[in-house]
Amino acid sequence: MLTIPNALTFLRFLGIPVFVLLAQSGNHDGWAILVLAIGGATDYFDGKLARALNQESKFGEIADPTIDRLYIVATLIVLYIREAVPVWLIGVLVIRDIAMAVLAGILVASRREPLQVTYLGKAATFNLLYAFPFLLLALSDTWYGQLAFIFGWAFAIWGVALYLGTAFGYFRSGVKSIRVPPRAIPG
Repeated sequence: MLTIPNALTFLRFLGIPVFVLLAQSGNHDGWAILVLAIGGATDYFDGKLARALNQESKFGEIADPTIDRLYIVATLIVLYIREAVPVWLIGVLVIRDIAMAVLAGILVASRREPLQVTYLGKAATFNLLYAFPFLLLALSDTWYGQLAFIFGWAFAIWGVALYLGTAFGYFRSGVKSIRVPPRAIPG
C-alpha cells in the first residue's frame, strides 16, 4: 500500500480541492493550471512507476481511474461555473461515466473480472485532462487566450470522441464477459 506510485496517486487526489479553490475565483488561474498540470504528470508517472517498480496494486487499479473521474467532474464544474464549457459537454461525459459505473457494478455483481483500461481509454482521459487547462487559459482576453481556446477545444472534441468510442468498446467487452459462464471459484 505504501508505494511511490500510490503516494503519487494520493497526491493527485489532494490536488482536486486545491484546484477547485484556486480556479473558482478566476484570480489564480495560473496556479490552478499548474495544479492540473501536476495532476496530469502524476497520472502518467504513477502508472509508469508502478509497472517499472513492479508495485502495481489493487488500490492503484481502483484509485487511479476514480481520481481521473473526480478531476474531470471537478474541472468541468469549475469550467461550467466560469462559463468556459457548455452544459452538453458535461452531460455527455457524466452520462458516459454513469453508464460505465453501471457496467462495472453489473460485472462485480455477476462475479466477473473488471474491465481493463485500454490504451485508447487512457488517451481519451489524457486528451480531456489536457483540454481543461487550455480551456481555463482561454478565459484570458489575450492572444494566448485565443490560442488556448483553439487548442483546448481541439483536445476536448478529440477527447470526447475517444471517450465515447472507448465506452462502446468497454460495453462490447463487458457484454461478452457477462455472456460467458463465470469460472468456479475455489472455496
